[in-house]
Amino acid sequence: MKIHEYQGKDILKTFNVPVPRGRVAFSVEEAVQAAEALGGTVWVVKAQIHAGGRGKGGGVKLAHSPEEVRSLAQSMLGMQLVTRQTGPEGQKVRRLWIEEAADIKKEFYAGIVIDRNTQTPCLMVSSEGGMEIEEVAAETPEKIHKVWIDPILGLTQAQAVGAAQAIGVPDASLAQAAQTLQGLFRAFWETDASLLEINPLILEGSGTLKALDAKFNFDSNALFRHADIVALRDTDEENPAEIEASKFDLSYIALDGNIGCLVNGAGLAMATMDTIKLFGGSPANFLDVGGSATAQKVAAAFKIMLSNKQVQGILVNIFGGIMSCDTIAEGVIAGAREVELSVPLVVRMKGSNEDRGKQLLKESGLPIISANNMGEAAQKIIEAITLK
Repeated sequence: MKIHEYQGKDILKTFNVPVPRGRVAFSVEEAVQAAEALGGTVWVVKAQIHAGGRGKGGGVKLAHSPEEVRSLAQSMLGMQLVTRQTGPEGQKVRRLWIEEAADIKKEFYAGIVIDRNTQTPCLMVSSEGGMEIEEVAAETPEKIHKVWIDPILGLTQAQAVGAAQAIGVPDASLAQAAQTLQGLFRAFWETDASLLEINPLILEGSGTLKALDAKFNFDSNALFRHADIVALRDTDEENPAEIEASKFDLSYIALDGNIGCLVNGAGLAMATMDTIKLFGGSPANFLDVGGSATAQKVAAAFKIMLSNKQVQGILVNIFGGIMSCDTIAEGVIAGAREVELSVPLVVRMKGSNEDRGKQLLKESGLPIISANNMGEAAQKIIEAITLK
């Protein structure tokens, strides 16, 4: 789950991470009122979408008068903001963040993720703030300083000071920099975030550090502990099919291919998509129905997959362990009938009650193509689409 920049900054404030003052606006008038309430003579008008690169896409602008705030708000609200993270279709801007201007002396980068190799949180800092961290990693990786954090100890004072020194924070600002980095880690850890990124973390002329941006991604499996974070969810920023899938506890991610995939187990789902690609096909989605799917959930999965008009065929790949093959077969049959399936369907199932499941599919009267292994299943669905 993702949240907006201004929501992230509200979280950071509770962990004593300094951020600029600002106000959210959902209309042009609210934007002007926000600027007037903040005071000053220069404001930053920032489009709020769940994607990075907004500045390069025209979603971050300076305004030097309330009239200019009004003009920028009029042009931004309702626009399709295109960045390298949105794709060519862009995302519609429905809200703005009006923020006081900052006296930027230097820009840094700070981010925290879970390092899968060490299975610990990793703080990454860089002197190259304001740039895409991927570009820094590719062109000047030596400018990224990493600190692996013991979850029990947290980010220690020595680690925080060392990280700040490594990226060139002046001695006079080291104490505040260490406090800020420690606050970032607490915010990351205590909210069960999977990503926290501040780009840029700025040093002002006064020597004060502030988080000029705030990007949070949260572990969806931990959201049951955070009703306050769930309340921040903006479904306008999410794929409608993914929202529908969440209602049935289905793990669904839309992709840009034409072969719908219905699989039980994340690892098997990834292997299925890889196999489709290996034989020249293109998966239209990641869809994991889980280990305890019911016929109703499988039927819902069919509807969700077929809501994508690019889907020209469906591959069902099931290993019957916790969930038996006959249960999946019942769901496949119900789903195919309910949506009046008109695209080729290939089913490969192995495991518990496999024979019963295959018998149900055979007796259904539906034009279901059977396969014995993943390679054969991928080849058959690609062939079926080609011949369609």
